[in-house]
Amino acid sequence: MKVLIDTDVLLDVALGRASSRVSGEVLRWAEASPGRAAVAWHSLSNLAYLIRPDARPFIREMLAFMDVPEVGTRHMKAALSLPMHDLEDAMQAAAALAFGAEHVVTRNTRDYRNSPVSALNPRAFLRLVRAH
Repeated sequence: MKVLIDTDVLLDVALGRASSRVSGEVLRWAEASPGRAAVAWHSLSNLAYLIRPDARPFIREMLAFMDVPEVGTRHMKAALSLPMHDLEDAMQAAAALAFGAEHVVTRNTRDYRNSPVSALNPRAFLRLVRAH
């Protein structure tokens, strides 16, 4: 199974949020499953902006085991045409499609109702991978 991990899950771990334990398990799965997890290019700039004082160490470590799908104009145009309310979520979905992901792992599953890639919260994702 291939997944795209949304920015909110990554921020849980990087910022030590209350939900970081479960999100950390998702990242440990990704680390143990090379080539099966990705992060959207634009998530990296979001991380760089939100993780202070310097997101580079976190991003560098994450990229040792996560891929960044190649996206461009065609993918952005696809995101613009998706029937999703939040454009950033549509960009995540377009990146997931580019990666061939079956799911987006996010705490924000409600905003992915109209996504062409199904969304799972971190707990549901972990239940799914443990069942297989």
